[in-house]
This record gives sequence, C-alpha cells and structure tokens, in this order.
Amino acid sequence: MVNDSVDIAKNLGDDLKTLRQLRNVSLAAIAKPAKISAAYLQKLENGMVKNPSPRVLMRLAEVLDCEYGHLMELAGYVTAGKPQTPGKISFLEAALRNEELTAEEQRAVMAFIRYLKGLRRTK
Repeated sequence: MVNDSVDIAKNLGDDLKTLRQLRNVSLAAIAKPAKISAAYLQKLENGMVKNPSPRVLMRLAEVLDCEYGHLMELAGYVTAGKPQTPGKISFLEAALRNEELTAEEQRAVMAFIRYLKGLRRTK
C-alpha cells in the first residue's frame, strides 16, 4: 500500500512537472495563480505530497490548462475508465491520446520534447 501511494505521488508529480515545463514557465509562475507556494508545487512535482487537496488540483488544472479529472485520477481520487466531467486539455495531450499511447509512453514523449526544447536554449 505504501508503494502505491508513492507511485501515485510520483506519477502525479511527473505529469505536473511535464505540463509546467512544456509551457516553459517557472514554479512561481504556476504556483501564484494556483494559490500555492512554489515550494509546495516543487514538493508535488517531486512526489513528496501523498494526498494533495482536490481544490489544489482543480486550481492547478485551471492554471496548467489541463483536465481536472486526469489530475484527480493521477492523485488516486478517481478510477480510470469512470466518466469524468469534461475539462480542458492541451493540443499536445489530445494528440497523444489519439495515438493511444500508454501513460508511460506519453511521459516519454513529453520528456523528449523537454529535451528538444533544452537543446534550443543551448544554441
């Protein structure tokens, strides 16, 4: 059970970090409008928060322009496959879903995009 909560926190954190980095914004730029501290967001991204508040997840979904239900699922509050309220998703997320990639494959694609964006900065 402990491993499950660690995996849940890590998956949520990885996705939050990926979404933030795809937008090329700082922790503070997301944290402030989400009404949380940058330090708390960093803890979320690093998988150190086991039970984030659904309200915090809702505000993060709004700021990151992603689906609230997806964050709730990653946080372990809802089960995959259950109907969810439609929310906003990014163009990239929609494209990745259309390719029927697993969550792990989606994270790998997003990590590759972060890598490519990092190369742009070094040129």
